Amino acid sequence: MDPVHVSVVGRPTRGTTGTNRLRRVDRWIARSAVLRRAVDPLVVDLGYGASGVTAFELEARLRRTRPDVEVRGLELDPSRVARAREQLVEVQAGRTTFSPDTRVTFGRGGFEVPMAGGRRPAVIRAFNVLRQYDEQDVRDAWTRMATRLADDGRVVEGTCDELGRICTWVAFGSDAVPISLTVSLRVKGLEHPSIAAERLPKALIHRNVPGERVHAFFVALDRAWDHAAPVAAFGPHQRWRAAMQGMVDTGWPLRQRSRWRLGEVTVPWDAVAPLG
Repeated sequence: MDPVHVSVVGRPTRGTTGTNRLRRVDRWIARSAVLRRAVDPLVVDLGYGASGVTAFELEARLRRTRPDVEVRGLELDPSRVARAREQLVEVQAGRTTFSPDTRVTFGRGGFEVPMAGGRRPAVIRAFNVLRQYDEQDVRDAWTRMATRLADDGRVVEGTCDELGRICTWVAFGSDAVPISLTVSLRVKGLEHPSIAAERLPKALIHRNVPGERVHAFFVALDRAWDHAAPVAAFGPHQRWRAAMQGMVDTGWPLRQRSRWRLGEVTVPWDAVAPLG
């Protein structure tokens, strides 16, 4: 049953939903300490689109870390909620590739993140939902989502291309203060990492200009990638790791070294935060 609330907050998305599109961010969430230590492992897939597939995929990936995880898919459009619930019936009947005992539910909601019984999610994943907004609208959306979190929870807000090969996301807690930016790329066939700039979260996408920190980050990332070209003979992932080490050697405070092998790089927010 849906929780009672006055109105949903947000604008309908295009609804483009691609199978396996959000695999990179899902796996990042699955390895997060926030999910592992959560007292109530409730995760929200906010704005899942025209199909509930991303919520089913999210649950399937996270249950490897937390078998007791629950995923709640939220959408503004009642017709999308109805379709996702029909898909859930198919899943529970064993007529799909997802486990029939999947712990997924769907309901209507937006940035206000309505939850029955006053539950507070450990994680809210909001992907490809803020691209159509103005930059000045981002802070309000962040704050609304953050106030719904468990005390030590995280919002993961970002965007990706249609195939999920280029992804970026910002993470922040219940105070709505950004913690980090992550860039995740398919490094096979990659020309330059700065291709991710066109898929930056709305809070940063217009800041990729000379003089801004995020621009300096991508300049340094491309330079490190070029300098690591001789390592390409050993494979693109070896080249990426060499490039990331080059970033560290020049003073960039990169985090999560263990995930470099996946084509990821995470930096503290203050390294890329907008000026002014």
